[in-house]
Amino acid sequence: MRISTSVAALAVGGSLALAGLVAPAAQAVGADQECRGLGVANLYGEFVEGDDHHVPDAEGAVAVGGDAYFGGGFSVGQELTAAEVDALPGKNALVVAGRINGSNTQVMKGNGVYGSKADGAVVQAHQGSIAQGPSPIDFKAEFAKLRAASAALAAVPQTAGAIVRADGGKLTLTGADAAYNGFTVDAAVLQGAKDVYLKVPVGAVTVVNVTGGAYDMAAAGTTGFFVWDEAKASYVLDDKLQSAAGGAIRAKLLWNFPSATTVVKNGKAAWAGTVLAPNAAFDLGNGGPVNGSVIAASLTGSGGAETHHYPFTGCLPAVLPTPSATPTVPPTGKPTVPPVVPTGTPSTPGTTAQPSGTPSGPVSGKPSGGASPSASASPSTSAPAASASASPSASASTGGGLAHTGSGPVLPLAIGGAVVLAAGGGIVVATRRRAARKA
Repeated sequence: MRISTSVAALAVGGSLALAGLVAPAAQAVGADQECRGLGVANLYGEFVEGDDHHVPDAEGAVAVGGDAYFGGGFSVGQELTAAEVDALPGKNALVVAGRINGSNTQVMKGNGVYGSKADGAVVQAHQGSIAQGPSPIDFKAEFAKLRAASAALAAVPQTAGAIVRADGGKLTLTGADAAYNGFTVDAAVLQGAKDVYLKVPVGAVTVVNVTGGAYDMAAAGTTGFFVWDEAKASYVLDDKLQSAAGGAIRAKLLWNFPSATTVVKNGKAAWAGTVLAPNAAFDLGNGGPVNGSVIAASLTGSGGAETHHYPFTGCLPAVLPTPSATPTVPPTGKPTVPPVVPTGTPSTPGTTAQPSGTPSGPVSGKPSGGASPSASASPSTSAPAASASASPSASASTGGGLAHTGSGPVLPLAIGGAVVLAAGGGIVVATRRRAARKA
């Protein structure tokens, strides 16, 4: 029996449509599920399109598309595991596409590659090799995807029932969905916070979309990021030596700056979570570290600010463009992954905005079985332009102690791909039956 070319092509087309919508992804999490992340950038603690000039250390891997100057004794990759090194392109924990300078750059684990080296620059590897050669990373292509991903994330409406409350110098973000909590915060509101409090379930992915062209942490003298610890029934100041739920919440926390051209991390606060600022000149400042990765157009810093090795391990909504790499090993073990395809609508928390003073007590109401929220509410303010597959614009939060709520991420188009696949398969079966009757 022969199946017509057109029918066979339709069946294959349905399969390819489904594959294109749900895979490949940044982290493989199961035979029948893929985790959509940030591509190659997920593997690096500093992923910079242009120049990277700072001191003193980067605990994770570093990839620089321009020139690098690492002053003093600069170490790279001290906290990488063997599996994480193996997952890096060419096992390169240090990639500098341009010129590297610095009197004492030490690659503690993995290899290093650079385009050229300044006279007198010293670059050494402790458990690998250092070589001059072409970059294994196409930074232009990766940052094109990252910018599209950043815009798409910003266009996902705020999660239904999520609360953004600005109360004087305190900013509280509260979400109850077990899978995904998206917040939209104006840069001026975040900039006015002396302390930031985050309360979400353990295991949930959290994305804070920060709107505006610039953010400076030093403006209000932000001193701390506090994360709710359910076991302790209290907020915990995030630092290298302590974090809520053993760092599980921080590991799935992403700060997204889709339109910012400058982001300044200053003061003594340790910034909890990964920062995605693909259009921004990011200044590490002279204070505390970033307890996560930094993805930026350029990076500078002085006076002791470091990047600590706490890579982002969350699964992001399927509105993101398909990343170019599929690492076989997650950054830090195999995370607990929320569903990639959200289904159902979560119940809205029964509480309103947190009262003034230190936030306390869990938010009442229960999320709906770990499902990501639906896109049912209408946003009020346009967010940066997103890709064609993204949902409507996110609404911006306001200050003055007013709570802001919105709706959750759109349903991924993977459902449509599955329908196409099923239709293609049905046509093949029907054709076989007709051919059998004629025979």
